[in-house]
Amino acid sequence: MNVLILGSGGREHAFAWKIAQSKNLENLYIAPGNAGTALCGTNVNIGVNDFDAIKNLVWEKGIDLVLVGPEDPLVNGIHDYFLADDVLKDIPVIGPKKDGAILEGSKDFSKQFMIRNNVPTAQYKSFTEANLEEGYIFLETLSPPYVLKADGLAAGKGVLILSDLAEAKRELKAMITEAKFGAASATVVVEEYLHGIELSVFVLTDGKSYKILPAAKDYKRIGEGDKGLNTGGMGAVSPVPFADDAFIKKVEEQVVIPTINGLIKEGIDYRGFIFIGLMNDKGEPKVIEYNCRMGDPETEVVVPRIKSDLLELLKAVGEQKLNQTTFEIDSRIATTVMMVAGGYPEEYAKGDEITNLNLVEGSIAFHAGTKEVDGKVVTNGGRVIAVTSFGNSIAEAVSKSFSNTEKISYKNKYYRKDIGKDLM
Repeated sequence: MNVLILGSGGREHAFAWKIAQSKNLENLYIAPGNAGTALCGTNVNIGVNDFDAIKNLVWEKGIDLVLVGPEDPLVNGIHDYFLADDVLKDIPVIGPKKDGAILEGSKDFSKQFMIRNNVPTAQYKSFTEANLEEGYIFLETLSPPYVLKADGLAAGKGVLILSDLAEAKRELKAMITEAKFGAASATVVVEEYLHGIELSVFVLTDGKSYKILPAAKDYKRIGEGDKGLNTGGMGAVSPVPFADDAFIKKVEEQVVIPTINGLIKEGIDYRGFIFIGLMNDKGEPKVIEYNCRMGDPETEVVVPRIKSDLLELLKAVGEQKLNQTTFEIDSRIATTVMMVAGGYPEEYAKGDEITNLNLVEGSIAFHAGTKEVDGKVVTNGGRVIAVTSFGNSIAEAVSKSFSNTEKISYKNKYYRKDIGKDLM
């Protein structure tokens, strides 16, 4: 099979690394890719939202399957674009159509979907400029901290958790009337704060049946002890110790099955990954949000734990034969530590040379924000390299990751030294 992966982050490098091992693979292309994906296949300098250029590439290279990494092209309708084109319509796209991607593309829609389908979640209300005053009144009915979410896509940055009521009111106004997150925050979801421990559960579905992939926990804040600004993710651990078989069974019965049945009932033919952000609230799962793709950096710990041929699973999704497949999971613990550029998630430099990648031993260095320039690998994003390791304990796995992050070098590198500590 000839396969095209869309995206350029750590998630896409993890997919490329795994798919490159498949006995069913002939050629692998990644658009636009990074310096890491270039080690697994051929990078093609095409943007993920340049649908016409993607069509030409698919036609030219005889692509048999397209795996969409990030949410943007899904929300923008790349799957629909393929289905509407005579040349492309029979090529499987792994990732939902627009009507499924709206689960991530609109927080308001996804909350309504949860309520309609009896999926446990936090109480909420949505506000726009027309009912901003009601938003202030609703905030007064909640206990701190206050959760404000931009309705649309905001590159993982559109959620504010604030402990002061006056500040929450100011930020609600800034989001709606001053476009703090651009058009994404024209509508804002305000919801009660869920107490507990967060985790991510990943589901692969062909629109009829599903497989539950390994669960993971990621670390969003830039600072150790979960302090400071939100980021796209500073590291991850899989499996999550408290998410035992009994808890995952609850997740399946209370969340996964109602979600899949809800999609079917509402006529949404969803083929791809559903990333369910959950809170373990005193042993009960409550959904924080849905995403229409795999998480990053969670993919860097989930995908390495899948022992089966990932391409076979994806092919089965395209053919709606997922229920005829089985897959095996590595029982060991995987951890990843994200190395970021100095200053991230605010202003940071690009173009700094990365050295000593060849010294990494006993871990996998997944490239998140890199590119090759004149034979050198340089930084090309806020999150630069995710160092993934296996171990029989979190402590063993994470110590391998830390040992290798020490070896990799670039100007102003930073990483959290407490990944997994709260779970040990």
